[in-house]
Amino acid sequence: MHRISMTATVGLAAIFMSTGAMAGSDLDAIKARGLLVCGVTTGVAGFAAANSQGKWTGLDVDVCHAVAVAIFGDDDKVKFVPTTAQQRFTSLQSGEVDLLVRNTTWTLTRDTALGFDFTGVNYYDGQGFMVPKKLGVKSAKELNGATVCVAPGTTTELNLADYFRANKMTFKPVVIEKVEEVRAAFFAGRCDVYTTDASALYSTRVANAPTPDDYVILPEIISKEPLGPLVRHGDNQFADIVRWTLFAQIEAEEFGITSKNVDEMLKSDNPTIKRILGVTPGMGKALGVDEKWVYNIIKQVGNYGEMFERNVGMGSPLKIARGLNALWTQGGLQYAPPIR
Repeated sequence: MHRISMTATVGLAAIFMSTGAMAGSDLDAIKARGLLVCGVTTGVAGFAAANSQGKWTGLDVDVCHAVAVAIFGDDDKVKFVPTTAQQRFTSLQSGEVDLLVRNTTWTLTRDTALGFDFTGVNYYDGQGFMVPKKLGVKSAKELNGATVCVAPGTTTELNLADYFRANKMTFKPVVIEKVEEVRAAFFAGRCDVYTTDASALYSTRVANAPTPDDYVILPEIISKEPLGPLVRHGDNQFADIVRWTLFAQIEAEEFGITSKNVDEMLKSDNPTIKRILGVTPGMGKALGVDEKWVYNIIKQVGNYGEMFERNVGMGSPLKIARGLNALWTQGGLQYAPPIR
């Protein structure tokens, strides 16, 4: 903690007042349209999938809803555009979508050379392998010579080659772009192994396998896959809104603020909770949004834990443990800077 003089504090306040609500071109376009356009996957249960009525649900989908609430105060002000692994970056670069939230790994080149800004991590993941139980394979180290189904244009494809090379094994790739076609090929027996993020493997086994118990996910996790929302370079305020929307949901969980008790929490004497919920104003102005932005997000979408549990956690068919995605106070990696 550093001591700040009164003069410095006044200076910071002046900067804060002058820069607090300057919108950039992307945010202006979103507001003029009256709709946030969100790029999602073509279908991964628990993360982003459309039902028979065309309604999208999932952890990534809820991130989009939460951003729409921050901007418009309404979680319905969002349109979902399904994108493949190869199309997704072009969709964002071209302006077809405003925001990409589709199981995308934060890497150096994507954050720099492709012209994007990652705004946080909504799911800490890692690459794994799924095989038919009848193969009798217990470890990825036993996959020498295997045929492997993999999507092109992904970190998965690169990690796969690195892992087999490092372990002096060979493999035959079956490269298919659309995720539903990769899954179909694996379940039809065209390949021995399906590799992708472990979260997607759990999703695929529950939602797409003819008989889920006939498939096993091997114990090895061969990579770091921090998955998160990304925006184009150039509009700092829009990036800030996306970033702090996720942080607000994490912070709300840490302080015990849920969709069910948020109205009661408005009466809290805790100065941090009063700031978070806009009872003490200032944070909304700093971000250029309504002072009740966090209240609205939690009321309409929920905190991070609520999002996780209903989509991929114990309240969902996937039953994925929080693990790395637990709060930092619970042994996980989810940690938000203070809203102050």
